[in-house]
Amino acid sequence: MKLSYNWLKWYIPEIPTPEKLSDVFTYHLCEVDGVETHIGKDGTEDTIFDLNILPNRAHDLLSHHGVARELSGLLNIAFNDPTPKYKIPESSETNLQITIESENCRRYSARVIHDVKVGASPDWVTAHLESIGQKSINNVVDATNITMYDCGQPTHAFDASKVKGSISIRNAKAGETMTTLDGKEVEFLETDMIIADDEGVLAIAGVKGGKKAEVDANTTDVIIEVANFDSVAVRKTARRLGIFTDSAKRFENDLTPEVAEFGMLELSGLFVELFPEAKFEEIVDIYPTKEKYQEKRKLVVTQRDVNKVLGVDFDIATITTAVTSLGFSYSETNGIFQIFIPPARLDLTIMEDLVEEIGRVIGYDKVVPIMPKISVSPNINETFAKVFAVREKLLSDGYSEVQTYSFTKKGDVEVARGPKGKSFLRTNISDGIKEAYEMNKLNAGVLGMDEIKIFEIGTVFNSGNEIIHVALADKKGIIEKSLDEFVKENSIDTSSYALPKEKNEASKVFSQWSSFPFITRDVAVLIPNENSNEELEQILNGTKLLSLKPRLVDIYQKDYKTSYAYRLVFQSHEKTLTDEEVAPIMEDLYEKIKAKGWEIR
Repeated sequence: MKLSYNWLKWYIPEIPTPEKLSDVFTYHLCEVDGVETHIGKDGTEDTIFDLNILPNRAHDLLSHHGVARELSGLLNIAFNDPTPKYKIPESSETNLQITIESENCRRYSARVIHDVKVGASPDWVTAHLESIGQKSINNVVDATNITMYDCGQPTHAFDASKVKGSISIRNAKAGETMTTLDGKEVEFLETDMIIADDEGVLAIAGVKGGKKAEVDANTTDVIIEVANFDSVAVRKTARRLGIFTDSAKRFENDLTPEVAEFGMLELSGLFVELFPEAKFEEIVDIYPTKEKYQEKRKLVVTQRDVNKVLGVDFDIATITTAVTSLGFSYSETNGIFQIFIPPARLDLTIMEDLVEEIGRVIGYDKVVPIMPKISVSPNINETFAKVFAVREKLLSDGYSEVQTYSFTKKGDVEVARGPKGKSFLRTNISDGIKEAYEMNKLNAGVLGMDEIKIFEIGTVFNSGNEIIHVALADKKGIIEKSLDEFVKENSIDTSSYALPKEKNEASKVFSQWSSFPFITRDVAVLIPNENSNEELEQILNGTKLLSLKPRLVDIYQKDYKTSYAYRLVFQSHEKTLTDEEVAPIMEDLYEKIKAKGWEIR
């Protein structure tokens, strides 16, 4: 995304130099793909940043307003919103009829504006657009583009005189067609979402407008559209039609419908400035997903969570400063942060997301790499020691080690898909080493050896067990014994090959995750303020069949007590748990909590 330094200065008058700003972007926000100097037609110099905004932040950072707010927090400098508080003239009643027939339309707002005179844009509008590589078209279209690049909300304008009847947001009919603003003929599928009037298609929802209601030099009345559409629906249509626009890019990255209100106010304000004689009708705002997107989201993160995930030792003050810089509403008690997530931050859904944000704000360069102090002392492996001791003993006695086939013609253990004619596992080594001895004896002259002495240490397979054997072959004959017998009879010292016997306190045993469904239960406990929740966590951690560490999900204070709410996840490695199996575990937990004199909510 192209970003203007002078545009950012609207919001952050005390913004650092472009050189310093590049470092801030790189260390705290995103990669900088390029920096260039732009000289406007009036000779004004500007620095343009080409930022690589990742998809997880595209819903709030593909705009000057979004980046400026982020920078003000990161740099701890004042954010000034100079967007004029335009006083919209009293709006008249509207006859604009809008219906949403597609579930992929999350919000649709529009208003009619009369007495608009289409022409060239003022110099400041043209300069802003040209600085980021956008061409000025006319004052109406430019106003919609300025709004999008400023606050991130795509907008569109229709010639009101060319819109017949009501506006509907619906799925297209198979075979329905439209000519785009750039003259491209497109044919729709029933899965495509469109904006239409009573006579046909006006625009591809979230992607591009059509010729039918194009604003031109004769336009006097417009309908401005500020809407929000499902990201997947927009992406599929744009990809299928091969139409890639800045509008589609923003919707594809899951823009929140909450920004639509700001976009409508900003666009209306621009029309007031550009068209002083314009007359406004009331805004029609249909918001079927309002309850979902206006729901307050809260995440809990603790000082312990931050330090554990990041591998650092930040104090509460450092973490508090970082959270404050993010601009989120929050409360903090004893290192436990309850943070309310703004609607625009759709990327923050779990505790780890918040930890990542805190680390990013503080700066990952502050995380000093330290090798972990662990003492790894593997337990002794007696079999390993015996094998090595026997091998070294026989090699020093002049024997050569060989390896023979484990598959034979007969045995106790048959394999399903063994070699042809040898589908059994061997019950001894003697048969194989005898054959190897005879073969080597025939070639003794060629090998330059006066005597053949060979041995093998390998596994034999009897019914129900596997045993390591040692077999020798020389001119005296063949000897085969179990590994343990051979060591004992030959008094072989294995001590020099044994690993240390110290217990490995740092070692962890890997446990395979369960493939069976889990059951969750929430428990909230009211504890006097003089007690800490660590005592409660000790009790919770002792609960049977927990597959995860209890997660703190809510906290609030009442009178002289604090309520801690935890989520417990029960899961078995052997079967699917039932409510009846979890119920007595929870009852036992309740009794332990009550024994402390605490109240269960």
